[in-house]
Amino acid sequence: MANFLAQFQTIKNSSDRLVISVEDVSDLWPTVKPAFEARLPFKKASLNNKTRNPVLVETLPAEFILTTDSRLRSRFPQEQLLFWFREPYATVVLVTCEDLDEFKTILKPRLKLIVQNDEREWFIVFVSKAHPANDQASKMAKKVYAKLEVEFSSKKRERCCKYDMHFPEANFWEDLESKITECIRNTLDRRVQFYEDEIRKLSEQRLMPVWNFCNFFILKESLAFIFEMGHLHEDALREYDELELCYLETVNMSGKQRDFGGGERGDDQAAVLNPGNKALTQIVQEDSFREFEFRQYLFACQSKLLFKLNRPIEVASRGYSFIISFSKSLALHERILPFCMREVWVITACLALVEATTSNYNDGLMVPDIEKEFFLLLGDLYSLGRVKFMRLAYLVGYGTEIERSPVNSASLSLLPWPKPAVWPSVPADASSEVLDKEKLILQTTPRAKHFGIQRKPLPLEPTVLLREANRRRASLSAGNVFEIFDSRQGPVEGSGFDASSRMSPQKVHASSMSRTNSSPGNFDGSIDRPMRLAEIYVAAEHALKQTISNQELLKSLSSSEEFEQKYLELTKGAADNYHRSWWKRHGVVLDGEIAAVAFKRGHFDQAAKSYEKVCALYSGEGWQDLLAEVLPYLAECQKILDDQAGYLLSCVRLLSLDEELFSTKERQAFQSEVLRLAHSEMKNPVPLDVSSLITFSGNPGPPLELCDRDPGILSVTVWSGFPDDITLDSISLTLMATNNADEGVKALKSSTAIVLQPGRNTITLDLPPHKPGSYVLGVLTGQIGQLRFRSHSFSKIGPADCDDFMSYEKPAKPILKVFKPRALVDLEAAVSSALLINEHQWLGILVRPLNYSLRAAVLHIDTGPGLEIEKSHIIEMESCACVSQNDDGQGGAQVDSLNYEKRFERLTLDDGKVVFPNWASDTPSVLWVLIRAISDTLCRGSSSGTTRRESIVDGMRTIALKLEFGAFHNQTFERTLAVHFTYPFYVRTRVTDKCNDGTLLLQVILHSEVKATLTVYDAWLDLQDGFIHTGQTDGRPNSSFFPLIISPTSKAGILFSICLGKTNAEEEATKQPESILNIKYGISGDRTSGAHRPFLNESTGVDGVRQELIFKTAITLQRPVLDPCIAVGFLPLPSDGLRVGQLVKMQWRVERLKYLDEKEVSQQSVSLRKQKKEECLLHVRSLDEVLYEVNANSGNWMIAGRKRGHVSLSIKQGARIIISVLCMPLVAGYVRPPLLGLPDVDEANIRCKPAGPHLICVLPPALSSSFCIPVDS
Repeated sequence: MANFLAQFQTIKNSSDRLVISVEDVSDLWPTVKPAFEARLPFKKASLNNKTRNPVLVETLPAEFILTTDSRLRSRFPQEQLLFWFREPYATVVLVTCEDLDEFKTILKPRLKLIVQNDEREWFIVFVSKAHPANDQASKMAKKVYAKLEVEFSSKKRERCCKYDMHFPEANFWEDLESKITECIRNTLDRRVQFYEDEIRKLSEQRLMPVWNFCNFFILKESLAFIFEMGHLHEDALREYDELELCYLETVNMSGKQRDFGGGERGDDQAAVLNPGNKALTQIVQEDSFREFEFRQYLFACQSKLLFKLNRPIEVASRGYSFIISFSKSLALHERILPFCMREVWVITACLALVEATTSNYNDGLMVPDIEKEFFLLLGDLYSLGRVKFMRLAYLVGYGTEIERSPVNSASLSLLPWPKPAVWPSVPADASSEVLDKEKLILQTTPRAKHFGIQRKPLPLEPTVLLREANRRRASLSAGNVFEIFDSRQGPVEGSGFDASSRMSPQKVHASSMSRTNSSPGNFDGSIDRPMRLAEIYVAAEHALKQTISNQELLKSLSSSEEFEQKYLELTKGAADNYHRSWWKRHGVVLDGEIAAVAFKRGHFDQAAKSYEKVCALYSGEGWQDLLAEVLPYLAECQKILDDQAGYLLSCVRLLSLDEELFSTKERQAFQSEVLRLAHSEMKNPVPLDVSSLITFSGNPGPPLELCDRDPGILSVTVWSGFPDDITLDSISLTLMATNNADEGVKALKSSTAIVLQPGRNTITLDLPPHKPGSYVLGVLTGQIGQLRFRSHSFSKIGPADCDDFMSYEKPAKPILKVFKPRALVDLEAAVSSALLINEHQWLGILVRPLNYSLRAAVLHIDTGPGLEIEKSHIIEMESCACVSQNDDGQGGAQVDSLNYEKRFERLTLDDGKVVFPNWASDTPSVLWVLIRAISDTLCRGSSSGTTRRESIVDGMRTIALKLEFGAFHNQTFERTLAVHFTYPFYVRTRVTDKCNDGTLLLQVILHSEVKATLTVYDAWLDLQDGFIHTGQTDGRPNSSFFPLIISPTSKAGILFSICLGKTNAEEEATKQPESILNIKYGISGDRTSGAHRPFLNESTGVDGVRQELIFKTAITLQRPVLDPCIAVGFLPLPSDGLRVGQLVKMQWRVERLKYLDEKEVSQQSVSLRKQKKEECLLHVRSLDEVLYEVNANSGNWMIAGRKRGHVSLSIKQGARIIISVLCMPLVAGYVRPPLLGLPDVDEANIRCKPAGPHLICVLPPALSSSFCIPVDS
């Protein structure tokens, strides 16, 4: 079967469509051929794939060929099975007949003979020539066609169709295509099954010695070609994939030594997309094929099918993997291949794949993710070809043109040298070329970096080329070995270019000339001397000319300019595709290589833009070593372009890199450039970001805490990355509120120049008052000469696990906390009990700082009405031993005790102000102020039968306090204290006994009103008119009663003996309306508890003697009702009782007991006016009117009638009236009833019945309910 390989390839190349044979029985084909061929190719044909699943083929190419054609009749029987794929897939039988007899006798037997072959798929097309106008001919044609259907069609399959030459039916062509497609499908299934069976038989014999891969290949590719002709490209691709796997398995398992191939001229150009590059007969080797050509052939067939499937991305993906895999195979056979065959083949393969896939790519038809992957593969292909191209260029001496960048160094230093069996030798006629190369090496000087940076060049070779090339020479002598490894010890670590640059020109020249002039006379003729570097370059160049057949590639290696152009083309292609695939890192890195070429050509603007991208990438990734390689070039471009802002920023970024990357001298050069520009006249001054160079943070520890409206001093740590001291002419730091975005930022400025030393510096800034909240550091700005700079970066202090470590992963640490407005100090009365009125008393003011300093605080004191400060302005201040206070600084405080031994100081009041001493800044203290409450009113006593009605307002005085404190007295606290003053006694009187002789025993009860011990030394009573003392006494009790000591909050009693007296007319005008009780007393108390002994001025010198104070109070004595004028009686209530919520009539009877003349009325009116009882003044409209008033507890009673008014009562004795008022009880129980009073009549002239207060019973409200009563029907 392998003998038919040439014929198989010829037939395959000539057969590209399915064949449909035409059996022209009635010579109709020339007539119907144009109409039939116009239907080609078939549309929407349904075929079965290898798994017998229907597949819709968009276009199915086919070709009609007569059975009499030589292309079908010239085949041998054995060829038909081997090349069955070219046999017809359907047979169309064209017949016509106009007579039934002719059909039966001639046409029918002939058709039976034609269709008797069961292996052929056929169907009959009856062509009707009858004109529609000829009815007889038309009817006869229909009869013949009916007979034809009966004879050759069946229920299972219709094998006939009718074609009218004049007017074809509308569905004829659809019927024709469906029948042809059905025949093709059946034939295709049968042939696929045949080939599968044959392939299975050969696969089972694969491990046998007689197995032949060529036979297997012919069958497998025949099956793949059948699928390809049927446009079943997926199945064809699958066959080629299986064929490739089988071939690789065969190559690896076979123990025979086979020829790899690749040694012919032109093999260096990859044929990965050209399956017809070589005939199969040229690459056949015994029972298989050469690996070099056959693997490329298989991949080319796969690529062709993938392009037909419109899958260029898969071609690129498979192609890249194939190039990597095939490159490894080339490396295994590198010793038998031409010099650098591997590198040249990879370059041509990459470029061919890029060109083919790009031309077949339809922009916009892929989804974005697939499109990105496609461009990524193109970038990888460009990058792979670029690296291999640089290796070739280095071998021919263009290493100086290659930028020693990190990406080039990483690529080339890991790429091994070619490994030929013998390194190429220098041609005999190439001595001039060697000399030119040596001159070029001597003239080559490495490009100096900006700022005088001295760095070791990055290597571009895995090992020293000189050593590698001579090691692969055919033979070496001992002298040659010494010459290589002794005289070249210097450049062992780098390349030949590095070695030449490090050696002095004289030494290099002498060495090279000695080699040039030396002759091999000292050595045996069979041993070659070592090659020099220039000779290696020339030998490689001549060897590559023998290897490379691509003239374009040869041209790109002919000169440094051509190399640079090709290098730029490959680099741009890789960079652009990486950018389009969103692999920005790869693209940006290659942009740096483009920038190096632009810089070399003088295109500094383009170079600067590309370098900026590279630096941004390296900086963002934190690759400082790589950034240190590229950033000086960017700075040099910016300096040439006079981009002062960019140049400044580049200098700052160079200073910001790790100190190990540059020497101190180099870093000082960076700083000098910054200072030079800062103090020069810049054209367009812009703020410079020095965040990476000058950083700042708060000091370690808790943040600075201030209260609302408090200024302060903020301490900030600033880290300088400059190598030397630098002077900042001004500096400003912003603070940002963390809890209020509307607050904005506030700047803290320092007007003085600040010198920053390398490393850590601490600066202080004045802090104005801030609103409450938490503040973090914002932006640090300042000015150096004419240069404004800013920094928004934080320093990293301490280990990462401590609170002071600043990072962007953790929230910013507050540097300042301003508390919300709170009580910073508390002022209140030190003693809550009452002080003596009208006496000098010490007022204690408790000053309690609440976590705030009161250093140099000033207290303003302003007394209210009725209160004055003692003229000497003596103020004492002492510290408190213990003060209990709430945690939040609110609420009252209670002085437990005062420690006089701790701190005590006497202060003076100047213009209402007193300045606190320093010791009182942070400790609670009491300020004692000597004051006196003034009251002109006379204290009044009360009888035991009346309730005491005391008003706390009468003894209340106020004192206004204003405290100014804080560092700048910016804090104020104002409070008005209410101080309670009282008399020492409260007096109540009652008549304890009434003697038969008219003598009254008056008991005076003294209630102590202060928290101090009172001592009564003497007491006397000045009686009012109508009362006199009994006997010859002057109103004083027995002296043996005194001194009378009264404890705090206790009481004591004094008895006075009095009797009723008479007044004459002369004393009428000067009579005393009230009795005055005089008490001489002393007080013994402590000012820390309340009332105390009045303060005496030290200048009097009588501080130790007994102080006797006088207390006076007015007592009203009421004469007994012996001669009443009016009687008031409470009339009985209803017998059914009172209930809550029911109205009841309250009645009082008023009766005049004796005649009241006008003189008595006027006297009563005058008496009431003297007592200042304005509410009870007599309003006499006429002598016969009496004013009444009903008083009731509003909580117990509701008055429905008139509560106050005048009634007419005659002045004659015995006159009487009844006063009625409607009332409603509100509560149940025993309550006091309303009381009728006569305000115009003195109580001494009224007799009441009942005489005293009494109670009445009020029942609860009656129960109520509702119920239904049925209505009688």
